[in-house]
Amino acid sequence: MSITLTWTGHATWLVDTGSGVLLIDPFFDACPTASIKAQDVACDAILVTHGHFDHVADLVAIAARTKAPVFCNWEIAQWLGTQGVGDVRPMNLGGRTMIPGGTAKMEIAHHSSSLPDGTYGGNPAGWLLDVAGVRAYFAGDTSLFLDMQRIGQPVDGRGLDVAVLPIGDLFTMGPEDSLDAIRLLRPSVVLPSHYGTWPPIEQDAHAWALSVAEQKIAHAHVLQPGESIGVKRSRTPLERDVE
Repeated sequence: MSITLTWTGHATWLVDTGSGVLLIDPFFDACPTASIKAQDVACDAILVTHGHFDHVADLVAIAARTKAPVFCNWEIAQWLGTQGVGDVRPMNLGGRTMIPGGTAKMEIAHHSSSLPDGTYGGNPAGWLLDVAGVRAYFAGDTSLFLDMQRIGQPVDGRGLDVAVLPIGDLFTMGPEDSLDAIRLLRPSVVLPSHYGTWPPIEQDAHAWALSVAEQKIAHAHVLQPGESIGVKRSRTPLERDVE
């Protein structure tokens, strides 16, 4: 069992579960590093972490064109209704729902959230996915927080197979704090996100990956916008410790 993750740039991801494609935080046409345009995106469901423009800029257009259901918090769902988006699935922190390929749980994040027109965006969130037998955590925009230890706790002997973490600093955690996040989460694979889009969040992702490797806390992979990685179901945490 495996899934395929594609980073299209900034904090936007496509997750192919084998039973459908999930789109996380659609930001394409105004993103200087995006590998594709919004009109070329195909998806079966859309997951939103929070309302900032660099996470929802193309949300309405893609939802209208694809008719994909949008999973988001209550406040963003209400706003989407005013934008004419019909299939919205509101939920809130701690909630779990069915998505193509499995389930998604809305986890906490420490950030802020407002929508492009200034509307209050509710609580920011991360997504904990259990799809195609793979456990994947998308932290969204967040600082380091101790509950990451809880999020990474094994379930039925299964830890996190992959974690996607911001490393850009300034608006989210930076490389140093992300190393502590990895120690708390204990994923098998870790991928960087939310960096390199503009000068204020420029980072040396390869130096970051080297630090992860030197500290033996996960297998770090750095993707270029448009690149993909397959992630398989890992063994139990004790069996998959990085050697």
